[in-house]
Amino acid sequence: MSVKNYHSDRVTDKERNIIEIVLHHYDINIHNISKVRSVYKVESDKGTLCVKRAKNGRRKAQNGYYLVENLKKNNFYNTATYFRTYRGKYYVEYGKHIYYVTSWIDGTECNVSDINEAIGCVELLAKFHNAVASIDLSNIKLKNNLKNWPKIFYSNVLDLEKFKSYINRKVIRTQFDNLYYDYIDMYYHRGLTALTFLNSSNYYKLSKEANNQKSICHNSFYYQNIIKKGNQYYLIDLDSVIIDLQIMDLGNFIRRLMSKSEYHWDFSKAKILIEHYSLFKTVTVEDLELILSLLIFPYRFWKLGKKRYIKHKSWSETKYLKKLNKILKYSLDEQRFIESFMNYINLNSASC
Repeated sequence: MSVKNYHSDRVTDKERNIIEIVLHHYDINIHNISKVRSVYKVESDKGTLCVKRAKNGRRKAQNGYYLVENLKKNNFYNTATYFRTYRGKYYVEYGKHIYYVTSWIDGTECNVSDINEAIGCVELLAKFHNAVASIDLSNIKLKNNLKNWPKIFYSNVLDLEKFKSYINRKVIRTQFDNLYYDYIDMYYHRGLTALTFLNSSNYYKLSKEANNQKSICHNSFYYQNIIKKGNQYYLIDLDSVIIDLQIMDLGNFIRRLMSKSEYHWDFSKAKILIEHYSLFKTVTVEDLELILSLLIFPYRFWKLGKKRYIKHKSWSETKYLKKLNKILKYSLDEQRFIESFMNYINLNSASC
């Protein structure tokens, strides 16, 4: 492999040397290397490629290769292709990391702030869910997250109690501490409501069915992993796939969108996304109940508290307050959203 006389943008000499060593195993001639987010974009004699680095990615690389090849058999081509080394391996080990190679999809990150692009994303998600449904998973190992959501909710609710106790023990409280403390009880009760709603749904029945079917969930469906090329949308990362209820992908996607200023917890926009997804994959009343339980849970409030009181993220007090005030600003909108969603479920239940 020739590695002379090429350019490397935003890449250190050490990184460049590692990429050269890695791509030697793929018999690839490098023309240019650049860094985009946490991956390397490599222009080569075999086209434009993506080199990924991971600490514990052996299984991810093998799983990704297997899933993409089988997705193609099911006529789903909207993913990056995984490559094997000239010796047939799924990755290259170097130092404490493993490296693997996929095709580079030359487009732009999906702009989910645009409802029309978000609609294109949920269509991609539904088609992905349909395409993975018939894949035989006996040859790969995936984490099974079924029946875990009640445990996750309960653990996060207990965290809110811990945050409250921690603030109570502080001798000197900051403005953030006081404001966060004032709202813990409200969000604690919302967390309990979400847990109660989940437990009273058919979650366990659906989980049992999904386990029998070995239902695959993308588990990281958001704009960083969705590329728009022309009028098509592509998934560029299958590293996080797990066995779980597929509707959780849609619920988590909607949850992340609703806190954006362009969505402002507007139920009509969530409804558009759900109903477009349902054009390609059926959404039942039971599915709607699971989505609602995800949206009731005060995820962003809990996550901010975790960053402050568990991870001790070194943000300024101003940044913490700004993020907290943004969450609190939407509290009434969230409540109206939940009420509208419940009415929507009731209407759909009555029509069944």
